[in-house]
Amino acid sequence: MVMAKKKKHKYKALSGGQAVAVAMKQINPDLVAAYPITPQTPIIETFAQFVADGEVDTELIDVESEHSALSAVVGASAAGGRAMTATSSQGLALMAEIVYIASGSRLPIVMAISNRALSAPINIHCDHSDSMFLRDAGWIQMYSEDAQEAYDNMLIALRVAENRKVLTPAMVMQDGFITSHNVQNVKILDDKVVKKFVGKYESEFPLLHMKKPVTVGPLDLFDYFFEHKYQQAEAMENSRKIIKKVDQEFYKLTKRKYDFVENYKTNDAEHIIVALSSTCGTIKMVVDDLRKKGKKVGLLKIRVMRPFPNDEIFKSLGKAKSVAVLDRSMSFGNFSPVFTEVKSALYNLKSKPELYNYVYGIGGRNIGMSDIEKVFKSLIKKSSSNSINYIGLRK
Repeated sequence: MVMAKKKKHKYKALSGGQAVAVAMKQINPDLVAAYPITPQTPIIETFAQFVADGEVDTELIDVESEHSALSAVVGASAAGGRAMTATSSQGLALMAEIVYIASGSRLPIVMAISNRALSAPINIHCDHSDSMFLRDAGWIQMYSEDAQEAYDNMLIALRVAENRKVLTPAMVMQDGFITSHNVQNVKILDDKVVKKFVGKYESEFPLLHMKKPVTVGPLDLFDYFFEHKYQQAEAMENSRKIIKKVDQEFYKLTKRKYDFVENYKTNDAEHIIVALSSTCGTIKMVVDDLRKKGKKVGLLKIRVMRPFPNDEIFKSLGKAKSVAVLDRSMSFGNFSPVFTEVKSALYNLKSKPELYNYVYGIGGRNIGMSDIEKVFKSLIKKSSSNSINYIGLRK
């Protein structure tokens, strides 16, 4: 009798928030501290149920604020534990002080973020203003197109953050409501497969190791502060190779291929849109439709925002005639964040594509296939403005 080979994965109908919670359950961290905030809530609600049902050994702490949540996670991580949290919008803004402390202390924390607009006025829907304002806080940043990618990125980010050559915290983003609350079929790996993939975390310098005393968060003036910041910069650079290495391992395990960017029909594309997260799914549909009509268009999806994929963008966009960078956040007084970084990446090209900045989806405003098609038509006809273009804005 031949025994059937056990599958490495199974399908589950999950929202993006639930998918991230399942990844956290399989990781089984020592501590999770969090404060509820829309649209992050499904992540911690689902994980709290796992704790209540005894499916994890995690110590779950319900705290009085997001500032306290990340502070507790920093303490647990410094003590040598595997620690995680999740938040959105104002919650991330309240954490900002501790966000810098976590990275400066070289603690490999993983934080799930359901992207939401920052107040004021109060808005609970998706844009990327919350994570974008902390893109230079020393955290690895991964953006997820859908629930599957959010689940996968959580596992990959943990492996990268805990690597001894990196030891840098990581944020894993998904679009609030659009991804966090919508349900799709997600391939969930077997618990034992995940356990083997992430491995056991052993801190090299745990705060509670009495035979190797260390100081965490000391006063660090001009005599050493500069050198410590340089070490952070080196660690972020080291993460480039580690991300690629872990992505390759994950591909061998799942056949799901990831990289810093995803090139969708860009090889011969003359006109390309650059974007992040869930909007990329809509853009792919428009690319397919326009390709059937003979239009040479494509999508460059940025998955890893930090460290920024300068080389990959340089290679992907170098032969295009025109490029539209879609930003779901604004930089008041300048072009928007992703656009400025893409433009910088292309600076050394001898022959550059025409580059256009588009802002869209602020505060959760919908963007549809017709909107994307208009962007491509503007690129083809060279009718875009060299200043900032706005999609779906009432004037």
